[in-house]
Amino acid sequence: MIIAVDGPSAAGKGTLARRLAAALGFAYLDTGSLYRATALRVIRRGGDYRDPQTAVSAALAITPEDLEDPGLRDEAVGEGASSVAAFPAVRQALLAYQRRFAQEPPGGAGGAVLDGRDIGTVVCPEADVKLFVTASTEVRAQRRHDELVDRGQTIDIAEVRADMARRDGRDSKRDAAPLKPAEDAHLLDTSNLDIEAAFRAAKRIVANSE
Repeated sequence: MIIAVDGPSAAGKGTLARRLAAALGFAYLDTGSLYRATALRVIRRGGDYRDPQTAVSAALAITPEDLEDPGLRDEAVGEGASSVAAFPAVRQALLAYQRRFAQEPPGGAGGAVLDGRDIGTVVCPEADVKLFVTASTEVRAQRRHDELVDRGQTIDIAEVRADMARRDGRDSKRDAAPLKPAEDAHLLDTSNLDIEAAFRAAKRIVANSE
């Protein structure tokens, strides 16, 4: 079974996808970490992640260990990830990794949960369940701001909001796999839901799809 969980940043899709995978005993892949790992490789080597060839070379060199690097959550890396994700060649380089994970879940798991921006539309259009998790810009900005503050960073929420709007625009308008719900996706707005309520709603959707 393949479950695709898409949506913009800070909508809660990552937490939700991890909870679903754990509850079902499925393998979990945060596909955004692949793009973050690509950007992080470029940054640490002093390269320019806005250069397509540099970004593709980094994408092809990614290892499973790269996906565990704590540096993936840095804000600069998130900005770089959004940039490299706009390159069709980078997306193509990472597509096989994602599809292999979905079709052959590691550890002999009975299914896979993948979260990202284009799982239900491009990576796994055949997914058994597709969720598009969203929330208002204000709610998402507040969540991201709280997350950064918890990590000890000092940042103004207006800056977080502006950065989020910039990334949303780039993700939704890019030519390569733009952020949008699949036609058969279940929409889940978490603006007024805590994680427990969102998790219960997602579980109901999955149960009704089996």
